[in-house]
Amino acid sequence: MHSVHLEIFREIQGIGSASGMIYQPNLLYIIGDNSGFLNEYHLKNNKLRKIQILSGDKFQSLENIPKVQKPDFEVLCQYADQFYMLGSGSTAKRNSLIAFEPKSGRIVLKDLTETYRKMKAIANVDDDNLNIEGAVFTGEHWILFNRGNGSDGKNGLFQIFNADLANATKIEFKPFRLPNINHVESTFTDAVMVNNAIFFISTAEDTKSTYADGEILGSFIGSIDLKSLKLNFSHRISGSHKFEGISLYQETNSGVEFLLCEDRDTAELKTVIYKLALSI
Repeated sequence: MHSVHLEIFREIQGIGSASGMIYQPNLLYIIGDNSGFLNEYHLKNNKLRKIQILSGDKFQSLENIPKVQKPDFEVLCQYADQFYMLGSGSTAKRNSLIAFEPKSGRIVLKDLTETYRKMKAIANVDDDNLNIEGAVFTGEHWILFNRGNGSDGKNGLFQIFNADLANATKIEFKPFRLPNINHVESTFTDAVMVNNAIFFISTAEDTKSTYADGEILGSFIGSIDLKSLKLNFSHRISGSHKFEGISLYQETNSGVEFLLCEDRDTAELKTVIYKLALSI
């Protein structure tokens, strides 16, 4: 039997609509889905540094980009010394990939439009039903997590058997059933790889739109076997929070601890980070 303990880890001013996170010793990297900055937060001195990842030419402000224009960076994941930020693909303006190297500050921008087009064709989903909310990268291939909150309700895993995501040639799609609350199936909101398992978070939200928000019914954490892509377990963690980012904090003798960030769907530049202790 699994048990979970959820508590507030840190409250951070200056970051809104947090959607992805990476923890490193004494540092938190946080991306917002409506921002042109990657946020670097120092845990010891509570200092926040904003790293510009988008050109400001197209936007009045990079701090809080309007919904119709926002790049919708729902994914922040890591492999080796490289960070990757991916747009959700839910509109034509949300098809970017940004690779960022923290040590050098090097930024590379790529267009995922063609890859997302192939993914939609393979999964048989239209523009309104692609919504990438999580990703893991093994160094050789990718797994992208589609949040099935569109009209088709198509939760699923895209396996891309290429390291260069922008030039993907071999793609497979695996539909995936997730736990439900009051007959509303939860949908993927993020994932992280820990050893030979993928830990995901999902939220039951009463909506049939990848664009419009709905009533939050609750959230889950679960585990998927990295090789078989079969569900190991799932456990409900909240009845009211919409967690959108997960990062490994530390492994313990009794289990694993994660950090979670929450998208409160407001314009307020404030983010609450939670610590989730999962006993396994």
